[in-house]
Amino acid sequence: MSETVLVTGGFGLVGSATVKRLAADGRRVVATDLDTPANRQKAAALPDGVEARWADLTDRAAVEALLAEVSPVAIVHLAALIPPPIYRNPALGRRVNVDAVATLVRAAEAMPAPPRIVLASSNAVYGSRNPHRVTGPVTADTPPRPTELYGGHKLEAEGHVRGSGLEWVVLRLGGVLSVDPKALPFSADALYFESALPVDGRIHTVDVRDVASAFAAATTADVVGETLLIAGDDSHKLLQGDVGPALAAARGLVDVLPEGRPGDPDSDDDWFITDWMDTARAQEALSFQNHSWPDMLAEMREQAGWTRYPMRLVGPVARLLLKRRAAYRDSPGRYADPWAMLGARLGDTALDSVG
Repeated sequence: MSETVLVTGGFGLVGSATVKRLAADGRRVVATDLDTPANRQKAAALPDGVEARWADLTDRAAVEALLAEVSPVAIVHLAALIPPPIYRNPALGRRVNVDAVATLVRAAEAMPAPPRIVLASSNAVYGSRNPHRVTGPVTADTPPRPTELYGGHKLEAEGHVRGSGLEWVVLRLGGVLSVDPKALPFSADALYFESALPVDGRIHTVDVRDVASAFAAATTADVVGETLLIAGDDSHKLLQGDVGPALAAARGLVDVLPEGRPGDPDSDDDWFITDWMDTARAQEALSFQNHSWPDMLAEMREQAGWTRYPMRLVGPVARLLLKRRAAYRDSPGRYADPWAMLGARLGDTALDSVG
């Protein structure tokens, strides 16, 4: 198992794409994740050169056994509990997002040949971003200011990695999207979540295939000790209210999403945890930006093909159903209040809701 790359969360959205990218690059890969029927099904379709290992990363003995058996030269750590599920179970979120990272780091440090660790972090560490008061993009040097649970967890995880004796790289991700309609979650919670966000908030999206390229490159590139921002090219610098309608229209569902609300320009807290990102250094070091936003939409339209036209017929019905599920349907007011809306449906989003 020499020269093996271990990918945790190997059957998630980013994990699956990263495993494929590494395998295509000729790397030997072990994908590890929880042993579930869905993951077993995905494992049956793994590319050549990839092996599946089942492990619960919150179990220290399981982690130590996994690393001893695999002896990876690099670990791409992607396993995480993300929004919105994290708000329903913040205690589990801490065990997965923070405690498991600490366990993985300690086990890796104890190996005879400690591996490089590439940690998936998030632009959520910068907290809520009011575009009326902060005009420039976030950079690797922008002071983190997490304002909700997930961003706080990711910053703690970064601290465990930075404080280790390992070679480390931190990649902070923007809004990861896929052209595969089966890859992104489509649920009542997800629809409600999106409808609660300020439509004029800035978001920097990125194709999951480009994220995978960044992680694969970071396992060998001369970037040890760096924090790099991973998002798409300038065409991916969007507003929140533009993303959903464009993705839906690419599949033929034109004008189906109900209108959202703008954010309060006088409040720094009532905004979501996304912004545009300075990716210059990351692109220079990792050369990962290969899919523009127009390219993604064109690919989705091509995939949908002729089905885009009958989909237009269901648009009015879809719009009516989605309007009934929108976060602000029965709420008075002019501006979006995302944290109140998310908290009311999903649970406590606050930074200090656990531990």
